[in-house]
Amino acid sequence: MGVLTLEEVLRAAAPHVLGAVVRRYGDFDTSEDAVQEALLAAARQWPSEGRPDDPRAWLIRVASRRRIELLRNEEARRRREALPADPVPSVRGDDELTLLVLCCHPALTAVSQVALTLRAVGGLSTAEIARALLVPEATVGQRISRAKSRIREAGARFELPGNLGERLPGVRQVLYLIFNEGHTASSGSSLHRVELSTEAIRLTRQLHARLPEDGEVAGLLALMLLTDARRPARTRPDGALIPLAEQDRSRWDRPAIDEGIAIITTALRDTAVGPFQLQAAIAAVHAEAPSAGDTDWPQILQLYRLLDALAPGPMVTLNRIVALAEVDGPAVALRALDEVALTGHHRVAAVRAHLLERSGDRAAARDEYLLAARQTLSRPEQRYLESRASRLR
Repeated sequence: MGVLTLEEVLRAAAPHVLGAVVRRYGDFDTSEDAVQEALLAAARQWPSEGRPDDPRAWLIRVASRRRIELLRNEEARRRREALPADPVPSVRGDDELTLLVLCCHPALTAVSQVALTLRAVGGLSTAEIARALLVPEATVGQRISRAKSRIREAGARFELPGNLGERLPGVRQVLYLIFNEGHTASSGSSLHRVELSTEAIRLTRQLHARLPEDGEVAGLLALMLLTDARRPARTRPDGALIPLAEQDRSRWDRPAIDEGIAIITTALRDTAVGPFQLQAAIAAVHAEAPSAGDTDWPQILQLYRLLDALAPGPMVTLNRIVALAEVDGPAVALRALDEVALTGHHRVAAVRAHLLERSGDRAAARDEYLLAARQTLSRPEQRYLESRASRLR
């Protein structure tokens, strides 16, 4: 591996520095501000003055000083004077996990959890988060500020909960949301936001290393790896979307697929089955098929039925119906879609259009493709759906 860039060093160090400072001083919001200022100072000074031998220690020292300056009142002065001669906190092995759990505090909304996790644990700047989520920088700043206030008001402490298992579902869900937004952006001109999916994989990989016995963390990591492995084949040179059945599978990331299959195989063998494991198992079946025609759809349908029973939801139901069409035909799948009465999401209209096209009703299929195109905010998806409708004109 080559020498890390300044940005990579700062991003990797950020959560460890923040964890050390928060653990030492106790207040998350002021410490987080201090760490951000230390990162900015490093970005300004290191290129001209040289990178220190121990970047983490440098950042912790600067952030600790800045944190005291931000609370320059009588109590802060007394606490500072009472500190030992060397006030630099140390880095502890569980700091990043503790920080991740804190950022996913149940007092926060999901959007606030995502923004705060990307900032505090992922090391992304407010501007980078704003670009990734396609929202104004001021909006991200407000979300982060409110999130830190809510954490303070909730009396959250920088420590792992006694029962970490109760908080893990929320942590896993936040990482899943970050990955999904990176894999298929909900709006904008690009299908992917690679910085988000990459960061989600990095954080989930670290969580898995900390909690190897958690089958759902393993399942989530495997799902991300297997899904992201298809990214090189998902778009044409002009950015147009390529559906799974038409992708050039030689362009899939085979090492990522091999790693994901190994992880999910071990998890299914050694731990209780959960929703993320079932989704990873479905992704593994797709990954193992040499071509779309070789896909084991009966197995996928069975896995979706298990998933629908374990963690029901509109998208799970919709995907089960897609698999049903491959096993029993589009007419059976259309009846199933009518029975569940899913509406309002562009993917529902897209699936109905696909089933109508396969059943031979081209006019109705075209209308549904156009409806789906109007309902999505993703420009690549719009172009793809409009092209499908044009073929049926």
